[in-house]
Amino acid sequence: MGQSMPVLTHNLDKIVEQAERLQQVRRSELVPGDIVMVYTRNSQYILKVLDGQHYLVSGGWFDNEGLSPMKTTVMGCSWGGSILKVDIVAACGLC
Repeated sequence: MGQSMPVLTHNLDKIVEQAERLQQVRRSELVPGDIVMVYTRNSQYILKVLDGQHYLVSGGWFDNEGLSPMKTTVMGCSWGGSILKVDIVAACGLC
């Protein structure tokens, strides 16, 4: 906490360049039982790794809707648009 989010651009060339420098949690680095804490501008989420595809998620929207914890998948992270980085579960500055 306390760190500001990096400013990311929406130019495709710049996005590709920035992707290499992102602080990120790669899906391949996680094992069952790992916990990932995700802090967004408005919420906090806790993701528990169940297997290579499934996570038990609580916090944020899931708490607000009374759905925590929920077994779900994580497709990746986006820059807030339609570009999705699918090999990661979380990254500083991405959605």
